[in-house]
Amino acid sequence: MSAVPENEDGLPVHAADWSAHDGIPLMRTLASALTALDAETGLDSFTLPYPAEVQRALDRTVLACLKRSAEPPASLPDLLSWCRERPVADWPVDLPPDAVGPGDLLLDPDSSRPTELCHEWAEQTRDSALVLRDREIIRAALRLCREYGEEEAYTEFRRLLVTRPVLTAAEEFAVSVDHVLDPVKELLRRIYQPVPDSYLRGDAYAVCGRCLTLLTPLLHGSGWWCERDRCRRLGPPPVGRRIQQEEAGGLLQLERPLRQFVTGPGRAEVELEARLKALGLRVRMWPAYDAYDVHITFPDGWVWAVDVKDWAHPAFLGRAARPVPPEPRYDEAFWVVPRARADDRPGYVASYERNRPAAARDLPLLTDTELVARARARMKRTGTGRAQEDRHA
Repeated sequence: MSAVPENEDGLPVHAADWSAHDGIPLMRTLASALTALDAETGLDSFTLPYPAEVQRALDRTVLACLKRSAEPPASLPDLLSWCRERPVADWPVDLPPDAVGPGDLLLDPDSSRPTELCHEWAEQTRDSALVLRDREIIRAALRLCREYGEEEAYTEFRRLLVTRPVLTAAEEFAVSVDHVLDPVKELLRRIYQPVPDSYLRGDAYAVCGRCLTLLTPLLHGSGWWCERDRCRRLGPPPVGRRIQQEEAGGLLQLERPLRQFVTGPGRAEVELEARLKALGLRVRMWPAYDAYDVHITFPDGWVWAVDVKDWAHPAFLGRAARPVPPEPRYDEAFWVVPRARADDRPGYVASYERNRPAAARDLPLLTDTELVARARARMKRTGTGRAQEDRHA
C-alpha cells in the first residue's frame, strides 16, 4: 500500500492543505474579532464605526458569500445572528473536511458569548491580542520558577489556576502570603482580575459546581449560564458555592484565556489524577516544569507519560500533535481527551488521526476512560491490581 503524500510540515496533504480554502482565514478573522471584543466590550455594545477587526470580519464574510452568489449578512447584527443561529457548516463559504462539525456555532445561542470552538479558532490566527495569551503566561511562570529553582512553585501555580479560578479578597490574601508561590506573586496579581457586576444576581455570585468558574445570570429568568461548552451539554449548571457580594470584598477571577485553556483542561487533568491515585498508582502532576501533564508510575516501575487535551475541535488537536518530551523518562506515552469530548463529536479520534503530522504518527489518542481502563488492566496483568483492590475493599 502506498504512503499518503505529505506536505513539508509532515501533514497528510488532504488534511494539511487548509490554506487553499477561502473560508479558513475568514473563520480565523471572525473568531478573533468575536473573542477580542467580547473580552473588551461585550458583543452587545458594537456601534458605528465598527472596530477595524470587526469590520474586516464582516467584509470578508460578505465577499465570501458574493463569490458563491449567496445572500450575505446585511449588517454586523445580522452576522452575529448567523454566528448564534446558523451552524458554520451551513454557511456559503469554502471550508475543507474536518474544519467544522455539523452543529458547530461560533456564539452560544442563549448568551451570545463565544463558544469554546470560537476560542479555538481564534487561537489559530495571529491577528488577535488574545492569541496565545495563555501560553505567554505559562511561559512567564516557567521562566520565573526556573530562575528561583522552585519546581514546586510552578506545580502549585498550575494547581491554583485549575482549582481556584475565583478568589475572594480573603482567599487572595491567603495566596499572597503563601511563600511557595513567591516566584509568581506579581504574575498572579496581573492575571486575577476584578469581576464585573454582570455576574451578580441580587447581592450574590454563583460558582459552577462542575467547572468552578463563575456563572452568568440569564436575563428574564432565574437560570444560570456556564461559559464551558462541555458543562452546558451536561444540562443546567449546578450552583456550587454562592458568594455574597459583601463577603467577596472585591471578587477576582482568572482572565478568560486562562480559564479557557488552563482551568478547563486542568479540570480534566486533576480528575484523571484522582482516578489514577485511587488505583494505587504514584502520580506526579506537571513534572519537570510541565514537560508534560501527568507522570504515572506503576508498582513494578513501569512509567506512563500523559498529556491531557480538552479540545472541542479534533482536527485542531490533530494538527497540534507532537511527540511527548522524553524527560522525565517513561516507557509509554499518550495524549488523552475527556470522554465527553469524543462523545460530543462522532469520529473525534479518526479526525485527530487524519490531521496528525508524521512526527506524531505513533502518538495515540485515548479517552480518559480508556486510559484508566488500561491502567487497571495493567495492574491486574502484572499482579499488582488485586493487591490494590483488596487494600481499598
